[in-house]
Amino acid sequence: MSDALRPMARPRLYEQVLDRLRSYVSDGGLGTGDRLPPERELAQRLGVSRASVKQAIVVLEVQGLVEVRHGGGTYLTRSGLDPEPVERLVERKRRLPDVLEAREALETKLAELAAERRTELDLAALHDALHQMSDEIEAGGYGVEGDRLFHTAVTAAAHSGLLAEFMRSITEQIAESRNESLRQPGRPKRSLAQHRAILEAIETGRGKAAAAAMRRHVQTVAKVRLLEWNPDESA
Repeated sequence: MSDALRPMARPRLYEQVLDRLRSYVSDGGLGTGDRLPPERELAQRLGVSRASVKQAIVVLEVQGLVEVRHGGGTYLTRSGLDPEPVERLVERKRRLPDVLEAREALETKLAELAAERRTELDLAALHDALHQMSDEIEAGGYGVEGDRLFHTAVTAAAHSGLLAEFMRSITEQIAESRNESLRQPGRPKRSLAQHRAILEAIETGRGKAAAAAMRRHVQTVAKVRLLEWNPDESA
C-alpha cells in the first residue's frame, strides 16, 4: 500500500529559525569569528520564543558551526551557515551508539594485537599518520585524514584479516563518528595526545596497555554534543 498519503510532518519552529539564521549570515557576509545577535534580540526580531532560538543555536552547535561561550555570546566557527537537515542529524544520532559500541569492541582488540605483532613498517605508518594529524591541526583543521590514517595503521599492524574485514564493513559509520568527535571544541588536540599514548604502548609491545589506551580514546570519541541533543524538545 502506498504511503504517499501518510500524515505530513509539521516543520519544527526552530527549523524555520535555522533557515532565517542562515539567510541572516549569508546576507550580512558574516564569517568565522563573527558574533550572532543575542538570543533575546533574535527572538524579538523573529517573533518567536527564546526557547525556539535556543534550540536552533543548539543544532548549530551540535554541527560545529557555532561556538557558544557561556556569558560571552555565540560565534561562527565557519564562514557562513549551512546546517544539515534536522532529520539527517536525528538518523545519525540514532546510529551513533551502535557504531561506538562496535568500535570499542573491535579497536581495543586491534590495538592489543598491534602491540604484539607490529613490524617496523607498521610503526613507520603509525608515526607518519600522527605527523599528518599534527600538521593538519597546526594548520587549523580537525586532523580528520591523519586520524583516519592512524586507525587504519593500527588495524594493519594487528595483522588480523577477519578483524580488518569487520572494520572495512563499517568504514562509513566510523567516518561519521570520527567527524562528529573531531569537531567538538578542543577535541583534535586531545585525540592527537591519545593517539600518541596508543602508539607508545604499541611501540613498546605492551598489549594490555595499548588496549586500555584505545578504550579510553574511543570512550572520549563517544562524548559528543549530538548524543546530548533532544530534537523533540519543545520550542
